Amino acid sequence: MQNNDIEKITVKVSVITIIMNALLTVFKLFAGIFGASYALISDAVHSASDVFSTIIVIIGVKISAKKADKKHPFGHERFECVAAILLAVVLFATGVGIGYTGVVNIVKGAYNSFEIPKIIALIAAAVSIVVKELMFWYTMSAAKKVNSSALKADAWHHRSDSLSSIGSLVGVIGAMCGVPIMDSIACIVISLLIIKAAVQIFIDAVKKMTDEACEEKTESEIRNYIECCEGVIRVDELMTRMFGNRIYVIAEIACQPDISLFDAHSIAETVHKGIEDNFPLVKHITVHVNPYKDSQ
Repeated sequence: MQNNDIEKITVKVSVITIIMNALLTVFKLFAGIFGASYALISDAVHSASDVFSTIIVIIGVKISAKKADKKHPFGHERFECVAAILLAVVLFATGVGIGYTGVVNIVKGAYNSFEIPKIIALIAAAVSIVVKELMFWYTMSAAKKVNSSALKADAWHHRSDSLSSIGSLVGVIGAMCGVPIMDSIACIVISLLIIKAAVQIFIDAVKKMTDEACEEKTESEIRNYIECCEGVIRVDELMTRMFGNRIYVIAEIACQPDISLFDAHSIAETVHKGIEDNFPLVKHITVHVNPYKDSQ
């Protein structure tokens, strides 16, 4: 898949996300104010932060899709990882904020003074859960299709908002049933789940920025493909590294020692073209030809 295709898919998903989050923010804010639910008002602010995070995704992906230039001869893919790290930080801060609020409310007993919410708050929280969960699966599906760290991070941001809305729903039901502390307890549990997702996103993005090898399965498939190429007797060495969401490969192949330079170059070109044509995530492969020796 070409960078332009990745950019188009990402921008399409992101624009839909921004529109849905903006509508949810207005709806939840209205329901929170008129339904007397402070939890839902906080949830609306959380949805508003999702709009900001999605804008970061668009910027990150647009920069990463730029062609290589003099200052960035290997391309700009790592800018998408930068966007993912920024989103992980926002997600982490959101989780900490939700958890802190829950702890403070329990310690101070503030939940006892909460006004009993109205039915509109219950409806808004339920609608938010369904919509945000659908947005999570929609965004995650696109993220896996284009192998985008930033989109995956944004998908988990939707899931965090869905979990936050579950907390709002539990809080509203708890208050209606005379157990307002349920809201604060749910907030703490949800915050831990959000923080866990943020840490996972951060680690994944950092790995892609530190030249970690690609997955063993992909590396094994690349090795097997090269070994099946005509003229290749053996793969002496194979190294891979992640560059953003793309893969760079260095391969040393062994060929008959008595072939001409022209033939050796032709075999290397066949391997080069075959790998880049059959493995979309491979951005570039360097092929070095060694003379075959039985002792190796």
